[in-house]
Amino acid sequence: DPNGSTCFSFTFSGGVIMPPVLIVDVILGLLGNLMALWIFCFKLKAWNPNALFLFNLVIADFLALVSLLLRIDALLRGHWVFGDGMCRINLFLMFSNRSASIALMTVVAIYRYLKVVHPHHRFNQMTKRQAAVVSVFVWLLVISPRVPMLAYNHIKGRGDRTQCFFFTSYKEASRAIIILVGMHRILTVLEFIFPMAMLLFCSIRISSFLKQRQMGKPGKVRKAMRMCAAIVVVFIVCFLPTMVTTIGVWVIKSFRPWDCAAFYTFTQLTIVSLGLNFLNSALDPVVYVFSSSMFRKALLGAMPRPLRCGQDEDENAASSSGQLKGQRVCWG
Repeated sequence: DPNGSTCFSFTFSGGVIMPPVLIVDVILGLLGNLMALWIFCFKLKAWNPNALFLFNLVIADFLALVSLLLRIDALLRGHWVFGDGMCRINLFLMFSNRSASIALMTVVAIYRYLKVVHPHHRFNQMTKRQAAVVSVFVWLLVISPRVPMLAYNHIKGRGDRTQCFFFTSYKEASRAIIILVGMHRILTVLEFIFPMAMLLFCSIRISSFLKQRQMGKPGKVRKAMRMCAAIVVVFIVCFLPTMVTTIGVWVIKSFRPWDCAAFYTFTQLTIVSLGLNFLNSALDPVVYVFSSSMFRKALLGAMPRPLRCGQDEDENAASSSGQLKGQRVCWG
């Protein structure tokens, strides 16, 4: 619009695409994370730092997925009916727990790297109490920058066309909102770049170390290398689109200030890309299964006997050591 009238209105056009994506995220994610919570709470007898980090990751993913329920309702209705207060809380929970999930994934990757490549590092002597302190620090680190979100109204539109979204209008009147959203976008980019660098470094070093030292059977080494690659690929697929569209919003507003149509297109693409963000929370239980032997054994031990075939003597020996509340663990 040459007169710029469209710059003052916003109509979200992702209402058809988003609900199915988010519904799949929530169904798969809640099933996987509820199963993970059940195993952590009722099947694991002995906890170590890795299990504690993974438990916090489950909590972050679970809360992030629960926060999507109101988002799905709003998309299906076509507008937000829960008011300003719930909008603030919903956005705070969504983004805080997404950030916590990314941060805890990074902690797990670093912990695994040190365990494999530097087994004598003092970090590997961490106690459960110290791991709890690290977990609390991570939560405070990711929640603190999001607290200001609770102080401002994020309702867009009027009447029965209101939506609860966290972005600035093309010509935002409130300087506080401009600063807040700008900080949010910076965090979005940093939350991708730093964890991605750490995941790549840890995965490459673990794969290289296992291959050079030829530790374990070749099949197990290849499996570990494939899992490292899968973790990196999943992270890129789930979070790269959001980073790209976020940078796109910056570039358009900074260098094409007259192009409000492009600005809103990238804003809507950013909102749609959030569906991929939360797909990561749905896929994280797979990471738990492959990264924690205790979790894997507990999961297999909890499966109905008809779904298990054979018996692994080594796993039974580990189970009998008192780590798990099961007597027989079979591999399918």
